Amino acid sequence: MNSGYPVILRLEGKRVVVVGGGKVAERKVSGLLGTGAKVVVVSPEATEEIQMLHHDGKIVWKQKPFAAGDIDDAFLIFAATNSNQLNQLIKKSIQPHQLVTLADDPADSDFYVPAHVQRGSLSIAISTGGASPTLASQIREQLEQQFDESYVGYLDFLASKRSWILNEVTNPLLKRKLLKSIVSPAFLASEHREEDFIQLYESLLTEIGE
Repeated sequence: MNSGYPVILRLEGKRVVVVGGGKVAERKVSGLLGTGAKVVVVSPEATEEIQMLHHDGKIVWKQKPFAAGDIDDAFLIFAATNSNQLNQLIKKSIQPHQLVTLADDPADSDFYVPAHVQRGSLSIAISTGGASPTLASQIREQLEQQFDESYVGYLDFLASKRSWILNEVTNPLLKRKLLKSIVSPAFLASEHREEDFIQLYESLLTEIGE
């Protein structure tokens, strides 16, 4: 069996169709919120959460049975109904360039959504290749404790300082030292990262003789 190829997809502006309106579909929709995708749910009925998201303008709910035309311009399709027959029909309706995942048949899907931990810009995916979703869930719980909410602000700090260093620092040695030094437990734990960065910068300037 060939192994899967892990990727992080940028879905901003892309149409993603979720067929189904139950709890499984609701979880798929929830995971898509915040990606910038144009989420469309196709189902005669939907959970209260899906209906609320539709009324709030966060997604589109087409209150109708599935038809092949519903996925014509979709980038990704989630077949998340409680009918294996319908899910298979959805798969047969896709075009060669489209990707579909079947909620009840991961092995016959083009992709699947792994267990993951999200901390701001930090995204950690966990997959056992279908061997044990329970183990994947346990590992996710461990990572959630190891990488807590403090990483959200820390990643924002790293992004900001990396951009500044790459654009403003011309000395290659100083640039390398700064980029390496800010990725440290000291900066992660610091409550005064900006001040600490200035001190680091001045210290390294002195060290390399600038």
